[in-house]
Amino acid sequence: MAGNRSPEDGSRRARDTEEAELTARLQRLGERLGSLEQRERRDRDRDGDGNQRPSANAAGLARALRLSSEFVAGIVVGGLIGWLVDRVAGISPWGLIVFVLLGFAAGTLNALRSAGLVASQDQPGDQN
Repeated sequence: MAGNRSPEDGSRRARDTEEAELTARLQRLGERLGSLEQRERRDRDRDGDGNQRPSANAAGLARALRLSSEFVAGIVVGGLIGWLVDRVAGISPWGLIVFVLLGFAAGTLNALRSAGLVASQDQPGDQN
């Protein structure tokens, strides 16, 4: 009976073997993709990208409010000092104009320092 096998029998077995190997490879690939997706989701939650946790949103809002209050406070304080200088010295509106501009510069510098983009003058390593 071994001699009665047709060439189609051999090709059918080869196809079945190839399909089994392909199915096994696809299954392993699916498992690897699943584990990578889980790892990426875990990393995204940890880093704050994509779907952020509520605590990450609250921290960002707190930082934004702190930076904006630094900026606005500089302008308001400069405006108040300028108004007082105008009242006392009688040089209206020049005191207000000058001190509002100085307050704007000070507010910008304070906001940048709070954000960590500009180094503070009194850092521990400086000995000037």
